[in-house]
Amino acid sequence: MPEAPLPATLSLPIAGMTCATCAQRVERALSRVPGVLGARVNLATERAAVEGGAPLPALVEAVTRAGYSVPEARFDLGIGGMTCATCAGRVERALRRVPGVLEAQVNLASERATVRAVAGVEAAALGEAIRRAGYELRESTPERRAPEGGRERRDLLLAALLSAPFFLGMIGMAFGRDWMPGGWVQLALAAPVQFWLGARFYRAGWAALRAGTGNMDLLVALGTSAAFGLSLWGLLRGWHHLYFEASAVVILFILLGKYLEARARRATGAAIEALLALRPQVARRLAADGREEEVPAAALAVGDRVVVRPGERIPADGVVREGEAGVDESALTGESRAVERGPGGKVATGTVALDGRLVVEVRAVGAETVLARTAALVAAAQASRAPVQRLVDRVSAVFVPVVIGIAALTLVGWLLAGAGAEAAVLRAVAVLVIACPCALGLATPAAIMAGTGAAARAGILIRDAEAIERAGAIDLVAFDKTGTLTEGRPRLAAVRTAPGVTEAEALRLAAALQAGSEHPLARAVLERAGGAVPPVAEFRALPGRGVSGMVEGRTLLLGSPRLLAESGADAAGLAAAETFTPAWLIEAGPQPRVLALLGFEDAERPGAAPAIAELSRLGVRAAMLSGDSPAVAGAMAARLGIAEVAAGLLPADKAERVAAWRATGQRVAMVGDGVNDAPALAAADLGIAMGSGTDIAIQAAGITLLRSDPALVPAALQVTRRTLRTIRQNLGWAFGYNLIGLPLAAFGLLSPMLAGAAMAFSSVSVLANALRLARWRP
Repeated sequence: MPEAPLPATLSLPIAGMTCATCAQRVERALSRVPGVLGARVNLATERAAVEGGAPLPALVEAVTRAGYSVPEARFDLGIGGMTCATCAGRVERALRRVPGVLEAQVNLASERATVRAVAGVEAAALGEAIRRAGYELRESTPERRAPEGGRERRDLLLAALLSAPFFLGMIGMAFGRDWMPGGWVQLALAAPVQFWLGARFYRAGWAALRAGTGNMDLLVALGTSAAFGLSLWGLLRGWHHLYFEASAVVILFILLGKYLEARARRATGAAIEALLALRPQVARRLAADGREEEVPAAALAVGDRVVVRPGERIPADGVVREGEAGVDESALTGESRAVERGPGGKVATGTVALDGRLVVEVRAVGAETVLARTAALVAAAQASRAPVQRLVDRVSAVFVPVVIGIAALTLVGWLLAGAGAEAAVLRAVAVLVIACPCALGLATPAAIMAGTGAAARAGILIRDAEAIERAGAIDLVAFDKTGTLTEGRPRLAAVRTAPGVTEAEALRLAAALQAGSEHPLARAVLERAGGAVPPVAEFRALPGRGVSGMVEGRTLLLGSPRLLAESGADAAGLAAAETFTPAWLIEAGPQPRVLALLGFEDAERPGAAPAIAELSRLGVRAAMLSGDSPAVAGAMAARLGIAEVAAGLLPADKAERVAAWRATGQRVAMVGDGVNDAPALAAADLGIAMGSGTDIAIQAAGITLLRSDPALVPAALQVTRRTLRTIRQNLGWAFGYNLIGLPLAAFGLLSPMLAGAAMAFSSVSVLANALRLARWRP
């Protein structure tokens, strides 16, 4: 995208400066950007005044390279009045020209614009740019959409009533009867349709002309006005056959298409509305004296305790402090079975306590809840633009002027061929009407909205349209083992001690080293040890290897075979069983020695083996990446049917292994759930994070699974493939429709009425095809 030059002076906010030296460094960095004539940084106001015409992204990059940042703001705007891809493109260009805007994306299907700008850009400036482009800024809420849907329905019914006599006349012509009303009656019926119900086309078309571009409305206004004007001329000249029905029926068909489009858009946006509707409006908060008081759910704060009775929705994310209940999480995760929650269990906003009373301590409210973040992620995905859409944008930018040129050539060509003004005008009108590019503008966003909405209902969150395209090309899925293919809750299966060391002593020392850890292996040791454990001093985590510390005056190590090798201790004749994950307890010193070998095992998730089989059916290979020993990882892989295994890996090793696969030309998806998986998730073509995992893993992923079920991995690939297939079908239909329809209209084989019906049918077909995705289930 070519960057618009900035105004003579731009005020740029700068964050991170602490002294005059910082300000000078930023000034030098900005001054070196090509196109900058001068830069002055004010440390007190934390702003830079930049003169010249350098692109804004280049300035932001220069500030970032200097070690500082440019604060950003994001806007989500509702846009009214857009009718085609050309409209969306014009709004984007208008928003990008606003000083301080870094990026703007407009989604025709959702009628929304997402704008990224430097801090300080005001929504009023964006709204003014939208209005100057000929459109309106509005809130796209369910309440706002309802009256608009009523207006579309009213206009359609009125147009149908006024056009009904024309249909009767057309039926009569098919039977050789003249049932068409008289000429002046036709004028009286057609004029309100043309200039009242069709006024929207004139307004939008005039706005496009003022902006120096064209859109679908301009084509409709030109085409129907030509048919109406020709008929009025014929009426005054006493012609027997008039063409008022052409203008009236074309507008009727286009209004029908718009009404059906509006309904389909509301249906595709229903996923977000359904999610947000799960939030209860009222909560029962426990007061300090133990009384229950009803308060608005929006008034809850972190630390509050709320009471949830059987059958009620949970009003905020939190942790259960009292009570037990089965919780229905299906609306949020897609999991149909109730999940048991008791003290210490986490619960999410909008889920339902089925059969017990819970007291929940609030941990997150508002935009920080899982529900709100899920809705935000779905909304962002639906507003995002697929790379394939760039081709559509380029075509749409030149489409309207080309069509007007073709219509003019059609008019001149038929006049030169001696067809007469009447026939020439009608054929030019048909060209204008058939070419309306609605279907082209709706093809991609409608499919993305329907596909991401269906995926969200199944517990699959897709970050953006680019993730959809990447997922559609995946041919290898690499799984992290622990917590992804396995339950992530290992048990201590064996304790083997060196001579002179008792099992109780080994467990006591190991538990002391693990007392403050949240690692699954640590929990297994602590559960087995039981009771009080001695304190640990000089504790250190050894990434990818284990831990060390001082317990009872002894320097101890606990960790992997790699740590054993690094320590120089002898295994003392102890050997790990192949199916165990080993952890060695070592006493460090001049003569390091092994005290014990702890063996852990972890059960595979119930859906793991079926997931691998389903991937194979889809033609996708599966691989396993693990920090465990080759023997342990290999045994698990054999049980699941995975042929390719890489074991004994550190986090950096996993990322390198993914990069090596990609270097051979394979398209790799990485599935993981922990901090140690984040580098590999980022290194893959597509990162898939388990929803039970850490925030950093989820942030690095293109797809997030809301429940820890490996079966959702092939389901995610299925829904993205179907979405991509639908996009291609829609674009094929939209391009093919115009390629076939334009020559038919130009050569007189398509009347304006049929052209209007075909145009409306094209848009509705694209939307109907996209809505088939809404019925997808994993």
